[in-house]
Amino acid sequence: MTIRLRVWDLPTRLFHWSLVASFATAFITSESERLRDIHVIAGYTLAGLLVFRLIWGFIGNRHARFADFWPTPSKLMAYLNSLMAGKPQHYVGHNPAGAVAIFLLLSLGLVASLSGWAIYEDIGGEWLEELHEVAANGMMVVVVIHIAGVAVSSWLHRENLVRAMITGWKKAPTSHENSPR
Repeated sequence: MTIRLRVWDLPTRLFHWSLVASFATAFITSESERLRDIHVIAGYTLAGLLVFRLIWGFIGNRHARFADFWPTPSKLMAYLNSLMAGKPQHYVGHNPAGAVAIFLLLSLGLVASLSGWAIYEDIGGEWLEELHEVAANGMMVVVVIHIAGVAVSSWLHRENLVRAMITGWKKAPTSHENSPR
C-alpha cells in the first residue's frame, strides 16, 4: 500500500527546472561567438542557482537537505546491489545514486561557472578554457546518466519521477518511516 507525500518543495522544483534551462542554454550557445552574451547570462544564472542550492541544501526542507541524502560508499553499494538483485530499495527522497549525481552536478557546475567567469574577465588563460570545457562536458555526461537513472528508477519503482519533480508529490510505502529515506 502506498501514500502520497509532498517530497519536493517549490524552491527545489524551481531550482531544478531553472538549472535545466540555464545549463541547456549555456551548453547550446557555447560554440557561438554571436550568442556569447546569451551564453554568459545563462552561465551567471547557473552560478546563482548553484549558490542558492548550496544554501538550500542546509536550510531547505527535509528532502532538500544534504544530510538527508549524503551518499556514503556503503549506502551507494547497498543501493546498487539492490538494483542488480531486481529488488531496488525505495527512497522517498534522493536515492544514493541520484545523490552522487547531484553532488557531481553541483561540483562540475561550480567549476564551469567559476572558470567561465575567469575566462570572461580575461583571468587565467587557455588552461581555464580547457577546464571550463571539461567541466561543462562532464556535466553533460552526468546529466545524460541522471536522465537514464530517472527513467530506470521510474520504471523499477513504478513511479513517475519527472511528474514528482513537477508537482512535488511522490508515492511512498505506508511504512516509509522504516524504509531508507
